[in-house]
Amino acid sequence: MKEYFDILLTFMRVGVMTFGGGYAMIPVVERELIKRKGWIPIEEVMNYYTVSQIIPGIIGVNLSAFVGYKRKGVLGGILAPIGFILPGITFIVILALFLGNFAEIPVVGHAFAGIRIAVGALILDTVIKLAKGVLKGGKTWGIFLTVFAVSILPAGLIVFGFIKSPVFLIIASGLIGILLFRSKKPPAGPPKEKS
Repeated sequence: MKEYFDILLTFMRVGVMTFGGGYAMIPVVERELIKRKGWIPIEEVMNYYTVSQIIPGIIGVNLSAFVGYKRKGVLGGILAPIGFILPGITFIVILALFLGNFAEIPVVGHAFAGIRIAVGALILDTVIKLAKGVLKGGKTWGIFLTVFAVSILPAGLIVFGFIKSPVFLIIASGLIGILLFRSKKPPAGPPKEKS
């Protein structure tokens, strides 16, 4: 029971400290889940982020569900996202109850302007960490530069038969990855013993 409570509290802490969406939460995930708890390696976090991009739902919630499930099965996979969203929902309900036109208060607008800049810095930090972790060798750089070039083309453009959409870019990259990185098949049968 203690481990389930720990999952809930840990993801509540991640939820409280996460501002700016999925990518901005990577430094928090790194600190809380990788360094502090040792629950998951960074490579696995990147895999969960990738899968979270191509399935419906919020990246943070999906990531929480994956990590919770890995830790303690189905119940862990339910408690982790609940812990992650609970602080945000609580904050929103309190704001809705007590501050009717919260966003129209000048000081709040100024605070949001500063927060957006900080979130931009966190996202840039995340991009640099992701690049260091995955851009190793010419093949990875080739995929990266191709996807980047396609993603900055004008909206609505059809490239390589795919509509320019993050989902199609990720699927296409996955297919290219299968072709480029598949390993050679191991030899059939058990290895021969040396005499």
